[in-house]
Amino acid sequence: MNSLMISPSGVRGIVGKGLTPEVISELASAFGSLRPGKILVGYDTRTSNQMFKYAVFSGLLSVGCHAIDVGICPTPSLQLMVKDTDAKGGIVITGSHNPVEWNALKFIRDDGLFLYPEEGEELIRLYKRGNIPRAGWNKIGKVSFDDQAVAHHLQSILRVVNVNEIRNKKFKVVIDACNGAASVISPVLLEKLGCQVIRLNCKPDGIFPRPPEPVPENLEELSKVVKEHQADIGFAHDADADRLVLVSEQGEPLSEEYTLAIVTRFVLKEKTKGPVVTNICTSQTVEDVVKEFGCQIIRTKVGDIHVSRKMKDCGAVIGGEGNGGVIFPSLNYARDGIVSIALILNYLAAENRTISSICEELPRYYMIKKKIESQGFNFELLKEEVIKRFESEDLDFLDGMKIKLPKGWVHIRPSGTEPVLRLISEAENSEIAGKNLKWALELIERFKGEGK
Repeated sequence: MNSLMISPSGVRGIVGKGLTPEVISELASAFGSLRPGKILVGYDTRTSNQMFKYAVFSGLLSVGCHAIDVGICPTPSLQLMVKDTDAKGGIVITGSHNPVEWNALKFIRDDGLFLYPEEGEELIRLYKRGNIPRAGWNKIGKVSFDDQAVAHHLQSILRVVNVNEIRNKKFKVVIDACNGAASVISPVLLEKLGCQVIRLNCKPDGIFPRPPEPVPENLEELSKVVKEHQADIGFAHDADADRLVLVSEQGEPLSEEYTLAIVTRFVLKEKTKGPVVTNICTSQTVEDVVKEFGCQIIRTKVGDIHVSRKMKDCGAVIGGEGNGGVIFPSLNYARDGIVSIALILNYLAAENRTISSICEELPRYYMIKKKIESQGFNFELLKEEVIKRFESEDLDFLDGMKIKLPKGWVHIRPSGTEPVLRLISEAENSEIAGKNLKWALELIERFKGEGK
């Protein structure tokens, strides 16, 4: 199978089956030709990254760029470093939440955000044309090393939370970094915040002991360790640390949807009120929290760049996505699982409460997420059928389709990161959410094999 997926948000695929050094080098050279100058390059811990980083360097040097190797580095650390230096952009080599056999490139603007969709489309056009202008022998770029991105990120986080308040609590915390890029930063942050740190899967060797997507079903070991050590909380990252999921002091893995809801409540209650931005399929819990404080919520397409861009436009005070991705603009308009740790500990310290008691105050919904293979599926025919069946006020086609049902809603969307169709069903209880999901699956089944 050729897994290669090239979109405005970047490129990803299975290593050796579509995603090759040749592809990586060509995309890096296309990016460098559009943003000549200094380009920061970071990567998570995947075993293929040594191969791919030299391909990135080769592509950048071939168009005269100065490539800065920042080493193993969480995606948000690299984004912040690009924003706060004179770099013209950045490239992060990471498969993020995808399984270990996958890898990807993400491209960063000089303001620390990922490329806007129209910029990504320009990059793809140049890559596909293949006539990238190369530097002559006397104008080839160079590679240098700068390992300060992680330290810069740590220092910046400590400036946006109440460090002394957190330190005084002396929290006992278990951190599960999945042997990914968070291994080099999150345990250090916790120590700087005065926590007693129990490290779990914090060896940055790229051998993932669990699926890297931090969802409750993948956090059995973390839950066990939290209970064994009677810790105050457990934290889990994906491979590049732009997401964060929690385990309560009772050893209960919390839905990834809760991370943004908890941080949003903290910011609106303890820091400042203002607009909140999230995507179309984030839980109703976040919307209810925002309304509790009389603030405005704005929904966007799925993808953190859509959320980031809207946040900048409307002056949002917090935002993110329901996959555990929080965007805290006081630091950067980028999804950041590391600053999320500090914000949640700040909340626990300020309220002098457990994470379980805070969660009990949140509006409760039940969400089911499922993905199915999208090969041969005709989304447009499905859309036409749905329009016939529902009133216009019950439909939202901002991204895929979100269907408001008598009790709850379902969202159906072709993935931009995997060759799958993503389905989400949310309702007040599991029975209704399950029925709604079953209805959606039966509807989809009619349109399999209709694709061209």
